[in-house]
Amino acid sequence: MPDGSTVKKKTVILKIIGDARTLLSIERSLLNILTRMSGIATTTHRLVEKLRRAGYKTRVACTRKVAPGLSYFDKKAVMLGGGDTHRFHLDDLVLIKDNHLVILGGVSQTVKKVKSSVSFSKKIEVEVTKEGKAIEAAKAGADIVMLDNFSPQQVKGTIVLLKREGLRNKVLIEVSGGVNNQNILKFADAGSDILSLGEITDSVKALDLSLNIVKVKKSKA
Repeated sequence: MPDGSTVKKKTVILKIIGDARTLLSIERSLLNILTRMSGIATTTHRLVEKLRRAGYKTRVACTRKVAPGLSYFDKKAVMLGGGDTHRFHLDDLVLIKDNHLVILGGVSQTVKKVKSSVSFSKKIEVEVTKEGKAIEAAKAGADIVMLDNFSPQQVKGTIVLLKREGLRNKVLIEVSGGVNNQNILKFADAGSDILSLGEITDSVKALDLSLNIVKVKKSKA
């Protein structure tokens, strides 16, 4: 079955031909990766479809909460489910988080330092925890503002402030922290562009898959 396919129970998704010893030696690793990826893709797809059915164009993205050593597979599964990988690698974009701000200074100062030292091709995202800091980040030239642990009401209030300052169309608004299947529509309705959910990868329910060995007759040359 091609990646991203919708399958029913008892569907054969993959056939492998080889000797029994080799197949048994890779069985558990193969199943662990496939069941996890399928679970992530399914969870992501359901969230994406929930937003689409409600009429929202908000993107669903994953976070850095991936299994150690499985970042590529976890993020690839999100992509196959219709979600956004956010970053495959740390250098895909500059993400300024709270710890960076402590080290480098305030929002404006940090954004200016980054803009003077990285390529024009790199987008800059700033994580903020207060409405005022979102305005500061947008004024400083950030491309994306991440609202960390904001309520839907706070998100809506921040967007009102950005519009008032003439900044709303200059930045993308990402919301991260506290977003889940139960409240995702409220956050989308608040005006978010991107919703990042840790639960897509850090607490996913794996799909039930199994590998069954079938003997085949050897043909003579």
